[in-house]
Amino acid sequence: MEILPQLIPCNTAGTLDRLFRIRCLTSPDRLAYRYYDRESKSWQKVTWGEMAALTSRFQQGLQNEGLKAGDRVAIQLKNSIEWIAFEQAALGLGLVVVPLYVDDRPDNTAYILKDAGVKVLLLNDDRQWQALLKDVDEDCKLRRVIIVNSKQEYGEEGMARALQDWLPSEPGFLQERGGDPDKLASIVYTSGTTGRPKGVMLSHRNILFDAEGLLKKIGVDDPHTLEFLSFLPLSHMYERTIGYYVPMMAGASVSYARSVQQLAEDFQTVKPSIIVTVPRIFERFYDKMQQKLAKQSIISRAMFRLAVYTGWKNFKYQQKIGWFHPVILLNPLMQKLVASKIQQLLGGRLRLAASGGAALPEAVARTFVGLGVNIFQGYGMTESSPAVAMNSFHRNIPASVGEKVPGVELRIGENDELQVKGPVVMLGYWNNHQATSEVMTADGWLKTGDKAEIKDGMVYITGRIKDILVMSNGEKIPPVDMEQAITLQPEFEQALIVGEGKSYLSALVVLNGDTWPHLAQEHGLDPLDPESLNDKKLQSSVLKKIATALHDFPGYAKVRRVHLTLQPWTIEDGLMTPTLKIKRAVVVEKFKKEIEAMY
Repeated sequence: MEILPQLIPCNTAGTLDRLFRIRCLTSPDRLAYRYYDRESKSWQKVTWGEMAALTSRFQQGLQNEGLKAGDRVAIQLKNSIEWIAFEQAALGLGLVVVPLYVDDRPDNTAYILKDAGVKVLLLNDDRQWQALLKDVDEDCKLRRVIIVNSKQEYGEEGMARALQDWLPSEPGFLQERGGDPDKLASIVYTSGTTGRPKGVMLSHRNILFDAEGLLKKIGVDDPHTLEFLSFLPLSHMYERTIGYYVPMMAGASVSYARSVQQLAEDFQTVKPSIIVTVPRIFERFYDKMQQKLAKQSIISRAMFRLAVYTGWKNFKYQQKIGWFHPVILLNPLMQKLVASKIQQLLGGRLRLAASGGAALPEAVARTFVGLGVNIFQGYGMTESSPAVAMNSFHRNIPASVGEKVPGVELRIGENDELQVKGPVVMLGYWNNHQATSEVMTADGWLKTGDKAEIKDGMVYITGRIKDILVMSNGEKIPPVDMEQAITLQPEFEQALIVGEGKSYLSALVVLNGDTWPHLAQEHGLDPLDPESLNDKKLQSSVLKKIATALHDFPGYAKVRRVHLTLQPWTIEDGLMTPTLKIKRAVVVEKFKKEIEAMY
């Protein structure tokens, strides 16, 4: 095979499995992945050549299962080299991959397995399989379950096998499917905020075209210097395209974080140049900074604010969206004294953070951008592979989600809805023609459900068509914007605004567990007593803090009642999606009685 340049274009690759094979053949000795081995307590390196050998072993295992092209296989595994090897092995045999969120509820996983007709499932551990067993019924087509981190003995007669017993010991010839790039490659189930998930059908071309477009947006000078740190789940297209296929296409390496809880340590070890993240990660970082600043001297707080101010002014001037101001002359000094210390917390080599999944609050964006952290907001959805717009070094306006990805068409449709057309748009929903027809226009545009405006080529998301609350007086409220403003206050971890058809707004608020003891003591309450949350004076105080947070919103957007809790809403309890969006309808149903009490 001809040796290709280090960047492998979409048309050269053709299919996802051929992209992988070309990368392994042209860069066999280059670092591909790093992961933390818990037994040796050390970081391990894996080259592309070693990945090819591992993938060929997985491919032999799948061939032994008697599968045929088009059959579905699923992965419910933490980000790892096994995740990559299993997917590439499957794609090379013409199989369709169904990625599953590793901590999804068993009943939801069972529903997807049945709906997609999955025949082989790769699991993380024995606990997952035991939890899933009770929800897998006789109509499920599952014939083999492979468990990566197994501590049990599984006989050859049963459905489950430990990976070490299932995987052939010697590598073989690595096959590639080749063929039509527009064939189905993956079914990705959207973890929507309402109802059962729908299976988004994505082709090889869908994903490769988007990855190449994003590479053009990001720009790659020397792939050898690019180190991705991966911590969002590969089951989500956002991480899968940007944090998996983009580096493969560029010839960059990826390190798999141990956990979100150990992320701060992993930043110091890996020293990444690129991360794919969601706003909540930076919001938490912002909250912790604010808490630390509150304990420091007036001079330290003033220095921090000056560093953010001068950095922000300099950023706007460099981006040609602001005038020169003399204070910019102080920026190099402020970067050295203050900003560099924040940058070191992120490893010191971070070139950019691609942020998506939700809007990044302006105060958070301004702070980090002012401190020299390049955050590129982007926009997309699973149905568009996923990214359709992103900011860039050339043009970065934090209030927007950037310019369109090359090759993608955008337009504003009815009700100011952003609509998408191009090679990134899905093939449709699996076994759901009605849902497909509802999300596509008659002339072939994908309806995003988000309101937007396009100014000077930049896309600005202005709201969600279905997420607008209409009060009894006809006033329309954007709840997500209000919730973001509330949770920027250090006392509040999560918030949800309610009031559809009501004369006033109320809020469900999860208090920050770290700041709760101090808040309780301020009001003479016992932080260990659940009844303290119902204290009228405490609730009045919280409402005042919420009013302060919402001072920029219209007067009618006022929260008059509040229900407080200390139990966070999580992915595990089904109240949040994998990208940390609150499942509004599910939370409202769970707190139905508490909401009724506020009215």
